Amino acid sequence: MSLLTATALTKSYGAFDVFIDLAFAIAKGDKIGLVGPNGCGKTTLLRILAGADEASSGDLHYARGTTLGYLSQSAENGSDKTIWHEMQGAFGQLNTIVGKMTQLEHVMASTDDPAQMEDTLTKYGELQHEYELMGGYDVDANIRRVLSGLGFSREDENKLIDKLSGGQRVRVALARLLLQSPDILLLDEPTNHLDTQGIEWLETYLQEWEGTLVVVSHDRYFLDEVCERVWEMELGLGGKRRLIQYRGNYTDYTLQRKARLERAQEEFETQQALIAKQEEYIRRNIAGQNTNQAKGRRTRLNRMERLERPLEAKSMALRIDTTHRSGNLVLETEKLAIGYKLENSPNPANLESLRPNTAILNLFTCPDLQLWRLERAALVGPNGTGKTTFLKTILGGLQPLSGGVRLGAGLKIGYFEQAHESLNLQNTPLDELLSAKPGLSISDARNILGRFLFSGDDAFKKIEVLSGGERGRVALAKLTLLGANFLLLDEPTNHLDIPSQEILTEALNQFDGTLLLVSHDRYLVAALATQIWALERNDGNTQMTVFKGTYDEWREAKAQSTEKIQGPKEAERKNQAIPLTPAITIASPPSKNNLRQQEKKMAQIEERISKLEQELNNLSTKMAQAGNDFSKIKVLGENYQKTEQALVAAWAELEKI
Repeated sequence: MSLLTATALTKSYGAFDVFIDLAFAIAKGDKIGLVGPNGCGKTTLLRILAGADEASSGDLHYARGTTLGYLSQSAENGSDKTIWHEMQGAFGQLNTIVGKMTQLEHVMASTDDPAQMEDTLTKYGELQHEYELMGGYDVDANIRRVLSGLGFSREDENKLIDKLSGGQRVRVALARLLLQSPDILLLDEPTNHLDTQGIEWLETYLQEWEGTLVVVSHDRYFLDEVCERVWEMELGLGGKRRLIQYRGNYTDYTLQRKARLERAQEEFETQQALIAKQEEYIRRNIAGQNTNQAKGRRTRLNRMERLERPLEAKSMALRIDTTHRSGNLVLETEKLAIGYKLENSPNPANLESLRPNTAILNLFTCPDLQLWRLERAALVGPNGTGKTTFLKTILGGLQPLSGGVRLGAGLKIGYFEQAHESLNLQNTPLDELLSAKPGLSISDARNILGRFLFSGDDAFKKIEVLSGGERGRVALAKLTLLGANFLLLDEPTNHLDIPSQEILTEALNQFDGTLLLVSHDRYLVAALATQIWALERNDGNTQMTVFKGTYDEWREAKAQSTEKIQGPKEAERKNQAIPLTPAITIASPPSKNNLRQQEKKMAQIEERISKLEQELNNLSTKMAQAGNDFSKIKVLGENYQKTEQALVAAWAELEKI
């Protein structure tokens, strides 16, 4: 069953056509990833589907009663509501029922008429039954699970939305959309403001969600995990965009796309050879004895439907070469503590974790690390744990709180900064390349910039007017000039579109040196890393663990560790409609005695939950049977509310374990 169909959909801005004559259908349950280079019209199409923008021409048809939810990239407007009240607003029908029940409670409290009381109680019981069927008694627990999954703590629930950052407001909007659970969910870059833990939670949620999804994302790993179809906004003949549909996830799409383009190129070349052969025959025979045959062939040739030459969007050409070999041991640490010494700022407002007059911020202590030549280590962990600080400490830009760092012999280091701080905002891309390699000629610098998609006057724009993706390409171009054999990369794929991400991944895969990578791009980490250095928060402290193996092997080890800790009952509860993301520690698994105590405590809480749920059912039945005895109904109602609060607290206690 199609929930949405589009025919001849066109969007133009004046003489510029974003796309022309798109036709497609979205069926119930589809999970679609919309991909394509920056500026190809993905966000525009999503806005048109959501009703936030209008098509220039064409038709959109929605199945009757279809509900839509749209998440934009930019932050929602501020609000004087708290996060909790905003989440409660997602349950429109339930809130309407609660309002009607409240009105009936006022009627029951003010009437002495037995007939009116009986009629009111009947209506109240029907509403209460409808409220229960719609999951009304699970609302608070569901809100907390979604907020927790998207990185909000209990303390955040009462924060005003207009006091939040732009990224936090986007996460609030996403949480409300998930709780609303519309028929079609339209998400534009939903992972931009989530750390890895939040992205993995969202993946699990969307995998189990039965609704329809259309998502625009540059996160290839996310598209692999969530999507079952991929639609590409492809460049066609004359620069016109067209929508090409593929079955499967992102990896399936890349394989199918490559095969399709190779087949299209082969068919195009075969047809061109045939046309050339026919034209040669016509040229030789049009005025000779075989003129009739030549004219016939010319007629058929003119009627032939010509195939388009497959067009590839422009992509940067990246290769990172080393100039000489490093020593075997590249990096070694001993009892290294990462953090800040704050002698001149004993009580900064932005470091909430500091006590008054404290002069040291200790982020984490490393196990003794060793990184050997040609190894590729990925440093992963939540935002704010100190990954960039660790890189700066390795480079000597920050002093460690204690311990030491030793760099190997023969190293030539290349450092890619997340915010591109080394770029001079008043320089041009050409200036940056010339300063990076003295003696580089202007023509050679222009050629290099051309390989990074800076052509014509683009080479003379100031850095301050470039987009994030353009600044990233300038920084990568400078990196290729260094001849480094040890690369430290801090979020190198930020702001890059998927084609550029793929080219960078391939270039790093071919790099003949050592790599230390900080990235939330799990596709990049999975393709490159030979070991994982994981930062994980545990009881307010950050711990680093080392896993020798690939990213996928590390995730599998985490999952196995989680199953052992949770036990079968908790693992079963993970499969409910709104999943949870448990805290996991790989390096120090609990002892058997601690596990037994945990399992015993979990069993006790689950037994208490079962009893509380049974008690709620009994109270509901008694309230329905109370007739017009309002005093009894009042007592039962108070008991019901207390029992419900106890049930929410029990679920929260179980979730914490």
